[in-house]
Order: sequence, then C-alpha cells, then structure tokens
Amino acid sequence: MNVAILTPAADQDLFIRIWSDWYQKLEQALAGVGLKASPHSWTEPLPQRFEAVLPMIAWGYHASARRWLARLEALEAEGQRMINPAAVLRWNTDKAYLAELEAWGAPVVPTLSVDSLTPDDIEKARARFASEIVIAKPRISGGSHQTLKLAPGDSLAGGPTGPALVQPFLPAVSGEGELSMLYFGGVFSHSVAKVAAPGDFRVQIQFGGKSRRVDPWPGALEVAEQVLAAVPPLTYARIDLIRGPDGGLKLMELEAIEPDLFLNDAPEAGARFAAAVRAELER
Repeated sequence: MNVAILTPAADQDLFIRIWSDWYQKLEQALAGVGLKASPHSWTEPLPQRFEAVLPMIAWGYHASARRWLARLEALEAEGQRMINPAAVLRWNTDKAYLAELEAWGAPVVPTLSVDSLTPDDIEKARARFASEIVIAKPRISGGSHQTLKLAPGDSLAGGPTGPALVQPFLPAVSGEGELSMLYFGGVFSHSVAKVAAPGDFRVQIQFGGKSRRVDPWPGALEVAEQVLAAVPPLTYARIDLIRGPDGGLKLMELEAIEPDLFLNDAPEAGARFAAAVRAELER
C-alpha cells in the first residue's frame, strides 16, 4: 500500500530544513507494517491516488489557513482518503472546537473566543477568569505563533490579527508543565511532560521548552477518555492537558492534524502508530 505524508511548503524556510528527520521516523515505522510512504508538500497536488494521505508534517498550514482548507477540499474531491478524515481535520484546524468539546462535557481550560481581539476583550477575560494575567492566541495557530502573555498595561502588538482565544495564564506551565498524551486507534500509547523555560510560558523547543517521558498523571487517563468520547474515532491524536485554576486537569488542545508523536522520547511508539494506520486501512 502506498501512502503520502504531507510535508511543509517549499517556501517555509523555518521548516524545510528540519522535516526530513521526522519523516524518516514515520517512513520506517510505516514500512514495518507494509506501507510504502512518500513525502509531498501539502501545498502541491498529489501525483497519483494513494491508499491514504497523512498530514503528519504539514507544518505551517496555520499561516495559510484558507489555502489549507481549500487543499483539504481538493483532496476530498480527488477521492484521496485522509487519516484522520478530512472533516475532522477541518474541525480541528480552528481552536473554536474547544467550546464544542466543553459543551459536550469535556473539561476544557476556561476560554473566551472573539472575532477580533481588543483591549476590552482582555479586560472582559480578566474579570471572567479572575486572573490579571491572560494568554491571547489565534484560533488558527501553531508553535505559539502570535501568542501573548498579557499583564495589565501590556500592548497587544504582535498578538492575534484575526479570530482569537483568550485564556487565563496557568502557572503550572512552568512547574509540572503540560501533559501530552498520545493515542493510536483510540488506545493510549505514551505521555510526555512539556515544561516551559524559566521566565517563559511557551513549551515549544524553539522557546527553550523541554520534554520528557512520564507516566500519566493521576486522573489524566480519565480526562483524555472524556475528550476522545466527544469526537469521532481517531486513528491518532495528541491530547494536551494542564492543571487548571481549580486544580483539576483541563484540556489545552486536541491535536488531530500533525501532532508531534515524541518518537525521540518513545521510539517504540512508531510501531504502534503504524499499526493503527494499517488497521484503519483494513477496515
């Protein structure tokens, strides 16, 4: 079976130099279950029909959201099978999905969604969350792009320029950190803790964040299963949890498009990911 792995656009200099290491790990894992992978930029038409298309390295799509959504429509029209399904990828593109998950009973970080961020929105969020410090981020984003930590009097310069989310700043991000839980075929695989660098609030490696493999924290499996129960079955998913204002674990993000699988922390998990993809194709 031939599968396509979507990769960054050729003009994305930040990503184009580093995606090959991620790709090689995925390619080797998929080969282990009889799937032959090939890389293709997410912005370009595919040269043939594939048994499956995996957007695992479609980094940078958030910077060209309309183009990304149009690409998903084109892949559907061509009859290309997406893993996860294109409808799920569309839904997961805009973090407004957090409100839907909360309405369906999942425990979510308190969130205010706005169409265009203003100082009044920030003040409204501070009052609603009883938190002087808040985080503002685009609804379609990646890698903490245009994400701000805002104390009273801080400028919105460099922040979201379109639809945005505002959330309370959660000090746990630089303490115990976020917990990323990986699920393949609906089954828990492994988890890692991601901690921001001292003085920062972003857990990504480019900002000095660190990750390490850990056992799921108490209660984390139950919260993750609540989240998964609210969405269609997913072949792969990463569920990011963080300690909320009430001390309970809350959903920060459900990543069903191009999650980091943390294969450096859990090398054996590549085989579990590949087996889940193969099982989905054999349904």
